[in-house]
Amino acid sequence: MCTLEKRGNIYILTLTGTDDHRLNPPLLDSLQSALRRLRSEAAGCGGPCALITTAHGNYFSNGYDLDWAGSNEDRLLLMSTKLRSLVKDLISLPMPTIAAVSGHASAGGFILALCHDYVLMRKDRGYLYMSELDVGLVLPAWFATLLRCKIGSPAVWRDVVMMAEKMTAEVAVQKGVINSAHGSAAETVRAAVALGEQLVGRKWEGHVYGENRKVVFAGVLDALGVGDSVEHVNATSRLLKAKNVVSRF
Repeated sequence: MCTLEKRGNIYILTLTGTDDHRLNPPLLDSLQSALRRLRSEAAGCGGPCALITTAHGNYFSNGYDLDWAGSNEDRLLLMSTKLRSLVKDLISLPMPTIAAVSGHASAGGFILALCHDYVLMRKDRGYLYMSELDVGLVLPAWFATLLRCKIGSPAVWRDVVMMAEKMTAEVAVQKGVINSAHGSAAETVRAAVALGEQLVGRKWEGHVYGENRKVVFAGVLDALGVGDSVEHVNATSRLLKAKNVVSRF
């Protein structure tokens, strides 16, 4: 599932294993449990902290686990509810957050990375990819709200959503989608640690940092509160039944 390691005032949350880290209820519950532990420990650590999220293997996350959900509407809604709850916790976390993307990040996995304040990615493997258009599914409304918040250029937003572009780390840096690209997964994590130490060195008050992020992401928080409509979940279920396949979401 995941581990949480403390290095000084830097916490490293790692999705473990060599699978593609699909966002199913067990993984989402494990991540949210780690964030609860982090929030509790950070409150008593006596200084500012930062979080780095990364993953083992060739994938950061390949999105929702449609092998598990199939076309079952209750399971689709459960995954959406749990991911939205995790994203709310990340947005309200009282510290800077950094995604060290160690491989492919598709659909919901791409969204998970973008929920962090900074996104660093290895350039020797992997791509960022909103796959919904290619696999014949409709983008959840709150995904679109988050993407608009994190991607400033309308042309780049079009490439990500309406062209379903598979972006390498270097292209994503050029387009302003992520902050930096690095030679390997290990180099990406080292760079994330260095950035985390720099941010911790600013000695910002965690509560104030988290509240400011909530202001910046107010539109996203509003969209998360609405969530995926029953109509959207039903439409997704119908599309999956019609296709009779399980694809990336």
